[in-house]
Amino acid sequence: MKRTTVALLGLLVLGGCATDTPLPEQPAMYVNMAAPGAVLDTQAAATMISQYRQNNGLGTVVVDPALVKLAEQQSQAMAARNKMDHDVKAPLGKRLEGSGYPATVAVENVSAGYHTLAEAFSGWRDSPPHKANMLKGGVTKLGIAASYAPNTKYKVFWTLILAST
Repeated sequence: MKRTTVALLGLLVLGGCATDTPLPEQPAMYVNMAAPGAVLDTQAAATMISQYRQNNGLGTVVVDPALVKLAEQQSQAMAARNKMDHDVKAPLGKRLEGSGYPATVAVENVSAGYHTLAEAFSGWRDSPPHKANMLKGGVTKLGIAASYAPNTKYKVFWTLILAST
């Protein structure tokens, strides 16, 4: 009898674990940007890149809304032209100057075809010139964007701008 009671209590406890508890949201770095309405978590990107920089003995970066806007414009321009290119709109220096952004140091990574932040980050990390940009000394601010263009070759166009003022 005692064993039956203990077994029933055990089943009730386990049954409580099987309730309709919502699963946690997908981590921001794995959100599929190749979907209508997908929103890039710029803070998650800044955290990811800051941790990478710290692991390499460098300082962190913070999201700068003006750089996010410039990154969005670059990603949208690439998507509109179905072309991955730093100069599709204008070279970075001219875009910064034209917006009035007072950069003392600035670098840019662009890419296309990666569907998640994790994929874009990994692609940049594994490319020596892009890695060098993410590990640029003296940068303190970041702007990042991904633009979805379903009728293009790459589907998602990425821009990362790192700068200091």
